[in-house]
Amino acid sequence: MNDIPQDADAVLRLAAQSMFDVLASTAQGAMVVNRAHRVVWISEGYKRFLPALGFRDESEFVGRRVEEVVPNTLMAQVIDTGQPILVDLLTNKAGTFLVSRLPLRGPGGEVIGAMGMVLLDHPETTMQPLMNKFACLQAELDETRRQLAAEQSRNRRPKHRIIDFVGASPAAVEVKRQARRVAQADATVLLLGETGTGKELLAHAIHAASRRAGKPLVSVNIAAVPETLLEAEFFGVAPGAYTGAERKGRDGKFRLADGGTLFLDEIGDMPPALQAKLLRVLQEQELEPLGSNEVVKVDVRVIAATSRDLEAMVRRGEFRADLFYRLHVLPIRLPSLRERAEDIESLVEVLLEDIARRGGLAPKTLSPAALRALTARPWPGNVRELRNALEQAFLMSDEAQLEPRHFGLRDPGVPMPCPLGAGLARAIAAMPEPPAGAPAATAFHRTPGGEPQAPWAQDRIEDGAFMPASMAASGPAATLPARKAELERAAIAQALRRTNGNRMAAARLLAISRATLYEKLAKYPELASG
Repeated sequence: MNDIPQDADAVLRLAAQSMFDVLASTAQGAMVVNRAHRVVWISEGYKRFLPALGFRDESEFVGRRVEEVVPNTLMAQVIDTGQPILVDLLTNKAGTFLVSRLPLRGPGGEVIGAMGMVLLDHPETTMQPLMNKFACLQAELDETRRQLAAEQSRNRRPKHRIIDFVGASPAAVEVKRQARRVAQADATVLLLGETGTGKELLAHAIHAASRRAGKPLVSVNIAAVPETLLEAEFFGVAPGAYTGAERKGRDGKFRLADGGTLFLDEIGDMPPALQAKLLRVLQEQELEPLGSNEVVKVDVRVIAATSRDLEAMVRRGEFRADLFYRLHVLPIRLPSLRERAEDIESLVEVLLEDIARRGGLAPKTLSPAALRALTARPWPGNVRELRNALEQAFLMSDEAQLEPRHFGLRDPGVPMPCPLGAGLARAIAAMPEPPAGAPAATAFHRTPGGEPQAPWAQDRIEDGAFMPASMAASGPAATLPARKAELERAAIAQALRRTNGNRMAAARLLAISRATLYEKLAKYPELASG
């Protein structure tokens, strides 16, 4: 008599039941989990694993969520996907087990739970070759992960410290004081200043001095990223979010900086559509990757920087006011090089050493005349422009000491022809030579070309700017001391204007000591107060 069913469906049901009966009878233990991931039953054989899992009896184990009581289990995955995991190795504090996990379905085919079975409780004894291979693969994976983490850490660690912000001027000292203070907080920092003033250096320094120093520092230059890619760059991309997207998805900069700091350079160039999304991340510390409905929590400290006037952009409607206020929590304004000209000497020394070190070249020095010439320049590009000028002169010259000519400049201490009018010059030329022993301060002398020149002409004079209107209108009756005094006052006023009132820089520009300048200002109090 043939007991095997004749139809295919019946044969499949019989085979499945037979296979299940064999697995159940040979298994070392089994459990059943319901749709809510809670354990509803365990076999007698499974109860012997309870002490190793930290439970005294069945009552403490049954009824709880499976992921809470069995570390590293994948039962929840089987329930959620409806796909079985026929053979797997499970390792937790109870040991290593060869397990099988099967979904349980109701009459309508819907998943109503899952069953897990421990096929072998000591596979390392009966499956030694497989276990050895598994152990080797696991060790290789752990080492690869360690190397990847170390490489990412090296690439994203801060490159500068607060001490690297060179300068001892009051403006530089104040910037460093503020940087140390904000580094101890966790609020958003906004760095304001002209291009080339050192905003990126200070961002690195703040991160290095903060409690997040051991975590990544991720930098994004918003102006350098195409607008169409900014959202993906910031928030990441879910797998298959759009045609051409990576199959495994890609983390955005916020995810990469999780636990650390995200530096947003040129924040003023951020398009309005992205400003609203950035505001949400700053407020809620959560984001949604492009093409995903999943909300991801992040812990990121943001440091933003810009050379643009954000307040003016807010007034013009080009930048969101709410985002500006969220960014403008801890603002630091970096001074231009014009505002701290006394730091140029220290900056030149550090930059020349760095240029020599990076190029593997012999170090070079700067002559006093070259330093005076560099100090007299306005440097609209600030430290970046100064470095460019030094590097160009360094590499284009064979001499060990750089002079003003290597920078295409002249020494402001070299006398220039007197900018007096031709009539006055002729009048001075017709004057008799001063008697022997006359004070040098009242005598004129002649240049090698025969032109009359005043002693104060050693100060830098450009474009006739030292020829005041009051002197030009005074006529030939004005005395020589009066004319000299007027020219001296005009020269000091011009130097103070060119250096934005910085007296040390003005003294250098005039090629006089700072003490001498203060003496002159005492004679002209209206200049000192201005």
